[in-house]
Parts: sequence; C-alpha cells; structure tokens
Amino acid sequence: MLCTCIFVLGATQINSHPALTRVITSSIGQSALANAAAPTASGQQLRINGRLVPGAWQQRRTLIGIADGAIASQLGVDLGSTREPNKQPVTWFLSAGPGVLTLPAWQYANDRYLDIAPLVQQFGWQVTPQGTVLDLRLPSSQILAIRQGRQSWGDRLVLDLSQAAAWQVSPAANSITVTVEAAMAKDAIAQFKLANTNNLKSLNISSSGQRTTFTLNTADHLHPQVWSLAQPNRLVIDIRPDALRPKEILWANGIQFQQRYVTLNRDRFPVYTLSLDLQQSDFALLPLSAFPNQAAGIKPPTNLATQWQTIALINGGFFNRNNQLPLGALRYNNRWVSGPILGRGAIGWDNQGNVTMDRLALQATVTANNQTFTIDTLNSGYVKAGIARYTENWGRQYTTLIDNETVITVQNHQVTKKQTLSTAGQDTIQIPPGGYLLVLRAFNSAVPAFSSGTPVTLNQQTQPSRFEQLPHTLGAGPLLITQGKIVLNAQQEGFSPNFINGRAPRSVVGLARSGHIKFIAIQDRIGGRGPTLTETAHIVEKLGCTEALNLDGGGSSSLYLSGQLINRHPRTAARINNALGIFAQPHLP
Repeated sequence: MLCTCIFVLGATQINSHPALTRVITSSIGQSALANAAAPTASGQQLRINGRLVPGAWQQRRTLIGIADGAIASQLGVDLGSTREPNKQPVTWFLSAGPGVLTLPAWQYANDRYLDIAPLVQQFGWQVTPQGTVLDLRLPSSQILAIRQGRQSWGDRLVLDLSQAAAWQVSPAANSITVTVEAAMAKDAIAQFKLANTNNLKSLNISSSGQRTTFTLNTADHLHPQVWSLAQPNRLVIDIRPDALRPKEILWANGIQFQQRYVTLNRDRFPVYTLSLDLQQSDFALLPLSAFPNQAAGIKPPTNLATQWQTIALINGGFFNRNNQLPLGALRYNNRWVSGPILGRGAIGWDNQGNVTMDRLALQATVTANNQTFTIDTLNSGYVKAGIARYTENWGRQYTTLIDNETVITVQNHQVTKKQTLSTAGQDTIQIPPGGYLLVLRAFNSAVPAFSSGTPVTLNQQTQPSRFEQLPHTLGAGPLLITQGKIVLNAQQEGFSPNFINGRAPRSVVGLARSGHIKFIAIQDRIGGRGPTLTETAHIVEKLGCTEALNLDGGGSSSLYLSGQLINRHPRTAARINNALGIFAQPHLP
C-alpha cells in the first residue's frame, strides 16, 4: 500500500511523495546508449549557470551523461530506489502528472552515468561540452517569497520559485547551508521575518547574481531534508531529527547501495550500506594508503578515492593523527605496508573471493650471534619497548619516534651499520632497498648482538596462519562477529575504556551469508550520539552479517560512492590514513 502523506502549511497543501503515476524514459537516449562504443568526450567539471563545480560527465556520440553522485549533489536531483542498474528514477520539480523521470544509466570505469536527455527536454536546459567542462545553462529563476511552518517533527521553510532551480546542501554541526541557483530581490528578503523556534535559531540570507544562500542555525541533532515540487515550483527545506529517506539502488550488477534506519531497542540509527559481490569478475577489493610509496600521511577520503580511482571506499584502520602514522595492519599484494598490533581484529582476502576475519598477530623473530629476539612490530607507529622492524614499504627513510633509539641497518642478511640516536624526530635513517632497519627501544641488552658484519636470520609468520595465504589484509578492531555470533572483546584487543564506552559514528566491514562484502557506516542516533561498540555489533547482526570488523570511526567514518561521500558532507569528514576500496573494470552495455 502506498501511503501519501499531506502536510498543511497555511492554506497550502504539500505532498512530500508525489504519486508515481507516469514514468518518462528517453528512447533517444536508450538508442544512443546501445550504439555507443566508447566516450567521445569526458571531464570532471560542470559549469552550472557560469559556476564551476566538480562532477564527472561523459559524452558518447549524441548521448550526454552526468555521474549520479554529481547530479544529486550539484543539482539537487533526488535519486530514487531501483533494482535495475541501467535505469535510474529521479524526481526534480515534478508535479503529480509526471511524478518520476526515469533516466537511462550506464556504468563506465569508476562512475555510473545518467542520461540527462529527459531533464533537458522537460526543463529546457542548454548543454554544451567545452573541452573537459560540461556547460549547463538552466533557465533563470527567482525566489519570489519564503514561508515558514511549524510541524510536529520540526520546522519547515518553503521557497516559492519562478522556475525550477538547482540547489546544494552543506550541513555541519548546528548549521545548515542551502544554496539555490536563483536570485532573490532585497525587498523579498526584507519581507521575511523568521519566527525563532526551539529547533531553528536563526536564518541568514544572502543573494548575489543568480545565487541565494540560506544559512540556518539549528539545535543539536537536527538534519536537513530538501525536496522540490512543481505547479507552482517550490523548494521545501525540512529541519528534522529523522531526515534520512530510505532507498535502495542497484548501482551495478554486483554493487548495491542502501540507506535506511535500523531500530535497536528504543533508538533508531541511520545506516548506509554498500554490498559487494566479490564473485563478480568486474570488481575487486583492495586496501588503500594515503600515499602509495610510504606508510605515513593522511588525506581527505574523497582525495584518496580520486588518487586511487576507486568507485567506492570506506575508511580503514587506526592511525596517530599527530604524526600521521598507521596503527594496525595494512597489507597490499603480500606487501606489509604496516603490521598488526595488539592482536586486534583484521580482514584478509584474495582476488578469488576468499575472505577471513579474525584477531591477527604477526609472530616474528630475528637471530644474531646465536641469540634470538622477538620482533614486536613491523612498519608501525605503535611504540613500545623492544624491537621494531621497518622495511622500504614504510618509505625511503625512518625518522626516530622516541629518544635514545638504537638503529641497526640490515642488508643482504647481515648488519651493515649500528647507530645510537638521541632525540625523537631529529634523526632520519635511510632504509636500504631489499633490506630493513631494526629499531631497538629501551632494550640495551640486545644491542651487543648486532655488531657490524654479523649475519642475521629473520623468521615471520601470521597467526592465524590462514592469513598468510591471502595477499590483502586490513586491520582495525575490535572484532564484532565471528561465525554468526557476537564476539566483541575490546579490552582483549587493547582498547582504552574511553574508546570502549564511547558513542560515535562507526564504520564496519562485514561479510554476509551470501558471501557479499558489506561496507557499513552508522551515524548518530535520532536525537543523540552514535552507537556504542555493543550497539554496533547488534546493528551489524541485524544487517545479516556473519563476520564483522569495526573500523576507525568518529570523524573518520566515511563511505564514498561515485564521486561523493554518502554518509556525511565532505567538510565534516576527517582526513584518513588508509581505506578499503572497490575497483571496477570498464563495462560497456
């Protein structure tokens, strides 16, 4: 049964879910798509009424498509649910007559493109490729008036428009910015007086040229839901605690996106999920680091995705935000960029769809002068007394992390140099190609064994040993679910009480019974903060995961698909050190 909800604002009735009475498709677009062999032009920028913004686009003969993420974030086009990756229902200033436009879609390389011909025909857009920029000219629009209405769930503002207009939304803590590609006269701005409420504290309006910006200051835990209507044209801005609209999109055969609320006890949590079928030969899962040739460094998640050319990613393991060094396992094609620490949870996998999750340790020893010593860490920012090993996967050089370290250079299986250094951060040692450094910290008794020219034997093995057969590993923790049962034990994995008891947004990688990998981002509960680790485990269990691993969370929690973050606005996302990325080969219809 379709429930159509009517909200009353003064004498105006607003239908928040227009009846889906007619579907408009583009037979021209479908024909061109079927005959297209390869892009004839493409780029990563859109020019909307003279304003340059990021957004992937592609021309294939007479067919022009814009990436679904860009058309949603830069134009305000709402993407509906679909089980057909080559068809994307959208709504944008549509009356109850058309209801929905269905845009033909195709996936190419790292993006899914939507044929914009139906929007061009319906709304009179002018579209011109200009080199690597797609120029979009939308009919000029004006904001005629603003109206305010109080609802049971929050506050509503309605903008009356002369024409359909593009818009963008940029939320932040206690602030929401809505930018509309439409002019607003000074007298119209002056005529509107905001009635302050408990939820809506203030509103600042600024208009310049053909753009008007609305900055709303709100109470805690409120979010924007912005949508449009036609006949007459209106843009509706709802400020409410439960702004998420459930939807499910089959992005490509093998990749499905879903957003919805998950109820746990009396709380409701916004949950965003990407499901990947590793059996699909077109897709691969790989670990990513912020900088390809070194372990250190952090970047915004969108920059990381652009650098690696992924179609999707979720942030990965922990790192030290001060020195930007990794604190957990990261293994790429059998190459340890960073080793595991504290026996924390990790995921390992290969390119054939085999996946395992467990608590992971790397047992390593070094023997010199008939003495065998344990190596505590490999390529890690985690510091403890004992021996740490650093290889060229860490980078070209190593900079001391604490005072009074002794650094042993090993090349061709023998000691070539021994140095005792003084102040942390002041000394940098080259890491020899094909060799490694042994860094001794508060372990003076072992120093005499490593005299120059001494032969050195290294042994190393993962525990559990099955990780050894898998070329890719990413560690974080704690482990949440194993064989369908919650096994959460954060204290065993060396996490602090504050971390264990904290409430924050969470990122999780899970494995479903179907064998699908799930990227999961869980945001703040309605009216409160994010889930605890225990709540996270139960939410992931509800999503059908038989194996699950907690990843770095809080400000790092980032889920990216097709050019945009889908669980938060980019300006609210922290920079990250590593991630899990989904790659796709070019696919033509």
